[in-house]
Amino acid sequence: MDRDLVDFAIVGEWMAGQGLTGGDFENVQPIGGGTQNILLRFTRGGRDYVLRRPPKHLRAKSNEVLRRESRLLEALNDTDVPAPRLIAACTDESVLGGAVFYLMEPVDGFSPATGLPELHSSNAEVRHGMGLSAAAGLAQLGAVDYEKIGLADYGKPEGFLERQVPRWLGELESYSSNAGYPGPEIPGVDRVADWLERNRPTEWRPGILHGDCHLANMMFRNDGPELAALVDWEMSTIGDPLLDLGWLIATWPDGSVVGGSLVGALNAAGGLPTPKELIAHYGERSDRDLSAMDWYTVLACFKLGIVLEGTHARVFAGKAPKPVGDMLHTLTLHLFERAAALAV
Repeated sequence: MDRDLVDFAIVGEWMAGQGLTGGDFENVQPIGGGTQNILLRFTRGGRDYVLRRPPKHLRAKSNEVLRRESRLLEALNDTDVPAPRLIAACTDESVLGGAVFYLMEPVDGFSPATGLPELHSSNAEVRHGMGLSAAAGLAQLGAVDYEKIGLADYGKPEGFLERQVPRWLGELESYSSNAGYPGPEIPGVDRVADWLERNRPTEWRPGILHGDCHLANMMFRNDGPELAALVDWEMSTIGDPLLDLGWLIATWPDGSVVGGSLVGALNAAGGLPTPKELIAHYGERSDRDLSAMDWYTVLACFKLGIVLEGTHARVFAGKAPKPVGDMLHTLTLHLFERAAALAV
């Protein structure tokens, strides 16, 4: 169980050192949602907390990813960006048996990936508002002065767009190290890559990039359509924020089983704004040039498709479940179909 991976006696001592509330740990419950990291909600001293730590089997960069994530969330605490509010972070992995962790305030809301409350499932206007609120939240994030909030060294924006295609083609090539993987059977990879290189925007302005911005990584208020928080910031960096908007469009439910696989219930319910409406709503809240949004959407399809293909490749080496790998490969093909339709 996830709870067994957290020694609450140690956490309690550490919390005391941070000046946080004391007492018994009550109502300890795991929080799901598709993340590989562990989330536990609990109450202590009358205050609610969520603890986040890496998975049981740490990967090479698990701790560093959570250190970065906690740093980013702390920097966002004093902004209007809808994000979990960081309470305190333990970046010393020796405290909890090899894993760093942090505490944040619980988000009052729901993930559309796990179902819709009655208000949202029964009202198309509310669902339409959810989509617009998602776009508005990305505009808020893109407007943050990252240097002013202490994130000047959080990423390497110089050459960010130029690095994307070779970086991800190299990632795709690396999958051949998985024994038995026949290589990527993804129609259109080279054509899409060539189109991206030939049509890359020449001017853009750096900002905070969430990096994995789809509806399943968002939480919405229970009492209305408003975005409560962007969650799961593991892929965040300093780059071009318009890639987040492109990512949202690339993964936007389109009524198909494959296209809506990230948020099945919301996809089935329908009533969401169109991609054009998302772009227009973002544009009303941002001074960024949105004339190349097709390019950012194609790049998002390209990048996410390659990321998902990695799990499919690991299936052949016995490192991932075949049903999951097959499903993600199908989604990869769908993303490249979307990319090819735009890359004209």
